[in-house]
Amino acid sequence: MKEVSTVSAPASIGPFSQGVIDDGTVYVSGQGPIDPETDEIVGESIEAQTRRTMENIDAVLTAANSSLDDIVKSTVFVRDMDDYEAINEVYETYLSDPYPARSAVEVAALPVDIGVEIEVVARVSR
Repeated sequence: MKEVSTVSAPASIGPFSQGVIDDGTVYVSGQGPIDPETDEIVGESIEAQTRRTMENIDAVLTAANSSLDDIVKSTVFVRDMDDYEAINEVYETYLSDPYPARSAVEVAALPVDIGVEIEVVARVSR
């Protein structure tokens, strides 16, 4: 197992890596709408938060020699399921057909006061 780390995504806030590579697969820890330069939450709207979240995922994938096109599975954690459609509209602009398998779960709280967190599993580019 190899750790993935980049300054282009927020640092981990606990005892976990931004991502790890194992046997040709990269596992990206849950990313949220945190600006990696300021460590501040980005965006008051769920759309802005989703965009920043996807950019953070992209940064970790890039550091792992992978890309958004290599995602095979994602999990979306959302604080309010009423935001589901707005999250989908942004999420869809970052991915292409065929879309990865995905789960979406409404949660009561996240480690910081954000509306969305997304984790992904992707292939490492060969």
